[in-house]
Amino acid sequence: MRAKKPTNHRRERAPVAPGVQQVPGPGQPSELQAIVERMLVILGEDPERKGLQRTPERIDKMLRFMTQGYEQDVDQLLNGALFEIDYDEMVIVKDIDFFSLCEHHLLPFYGRCHVGYLPNKRVVGLSKIPRVVDAFSRRLQVQERLTVQIAETLHSKLKAHGVGVVMEARHLCMMMRGVEKQNTLAVTSEMLGVFRTQQQTRDEFLKLIRRSGAGDPF
Repeated sequence: MRAKKPTNHRRERAPVAPGVQQVPGPGQPSELQAIVERMLVILGEDPERKGLQRTPERIDKMLRFMTQGYEQDVDQLLNGALFEIDYDEMVIVKDIDFFSLCEHHLLPFYGRCHVGYLPNKRVVGLSKIPRVVDAFSRRLQVQERLTVQIAETLHSKLKAHGVGVVMEARHLCMMMRGVEKQNTLAVTSEMLGVFRTQQQTRDEFLKLIRRSGAGDPF
């Protein structure tokens, strides 16, 4: 098994020069809003026209919401939700919807995440698994790293015999620009512990998350 270290970066605050106000006062635009307004001008738009007057404010709020994972402490998120229990069968939470932002173009990618683990006398509250997915997906990401971060974090915190994570996503940076392939689906996986070393365990996990419903968009 590869030796990897869970990544749980918090958002780092940019240094503030002397005399520069870090938090805008009432009615004052944030630094991000000013940047968006300047971007609109560069693109040939008029930020003062009616439809765009509040666009910098809206984009500011949207980006802060989409990247709120930087402010979330995964250790704190899981504390108090780990339970000692004599259970040795596979636990799976599948079809976890997620949205993230591609770090290359700041365009969304979205899809579903499937998580399974084999407990080692310890389980986690089921609602915490989607919260871990959200904590890492609501950052600037690439799908491959996102998959690894979720798997390694759960493997480390649960001290599980093994963890498997599969993510299926559609990327707007491929759908709207570049190759412009609207039906392309990216699938990534990370298998740790017995999910990596024992084919039977891995096959059971993959079989249990497999869909059979017709018309499923993923």
